[in-house]
Amino acid sequence: MAVDRQELVGRVALVTGASRGIGRAVALAGAGADVAVDYRERGQDAEAVRVAVERLGRRCVTVGADVAVGSDVTRMVDLVHRELGPIGILVNNAGIARSQAAEDITEADWDEILDTNLKSAFLVTRGVVPGMRAAHWGRIVNLSSVAAHVGGIIGPHYSASKAGMLGLTHSYASILAGAGITVNAVAPALIDTAMIAGNPQARPERIPVGRLGTSEEVAEVVLMLARNGYINGQTINVDGGLYMH
Repeated sequence: MAVDRQELVGRVALVTGASRGIGRAVALAGAGADVAVDYRERGQDAEAVRVAVERLGRRCVTVGADVAVGSDVTRMVDLVHRELGPIGILVNNAGIARSQAAEDITEADWDEILDTNLKSAFLVTRGVVPGMRAAHWGRIVNLSSVAAHVGGIIGPHYSASKAGMLGLTHSYASILAGAGITVNAVAPALIDTAMIAGNPQARPERIPVGRLGTSEEVAEVVLMLARNGYINGQTINVDGGLYMH
């Protein structure tokens, strides 16, 4: 994505789940910010993102961490501080999606989805907020989903995790506003990524504009929220008109 303005130069952004898809697009759209690329399993993909970010003239580190595990999050935040500096922008993007019928979802399935998609956002937010408070500046963007509003095509465990992300966003937005920190959510629908590949229900005709969205279109909105200091506690729906309210 072409970026003309570089007003985030000097900021450090941490993007979780950034080895591919939306996270990768966000890392590459950073408007001058240095970037920490978190990944859990795809180390080679994360290295490719690092190379691409550095070609744009920005510093970048990769961090292998399971953001649903508190000790991994602590290690990740410490490493980013040491290598790049205090984290000013957090994009809680890490997440998984497993399409299941409601009657097939086990307790283990539920726990895995909620831990990966929601608990992780709490843990990483908790880890970066002290540094943002000290700087009296911060931007937190949480990746939710249209499934939080309409149920979606993956399952109630996924929808619940993404709806929980909205509650987390609203709470932190209220708590942190006076500290110069904004917290917002982005809720995409049917973005053309590996997450929906192979799902027969992920059809372009479900979307009013008649096509799937792109990771870059989501990244544009994330970047806007990172630049803006007056939007707070909001959910921006990037869904081709699927959910109107």
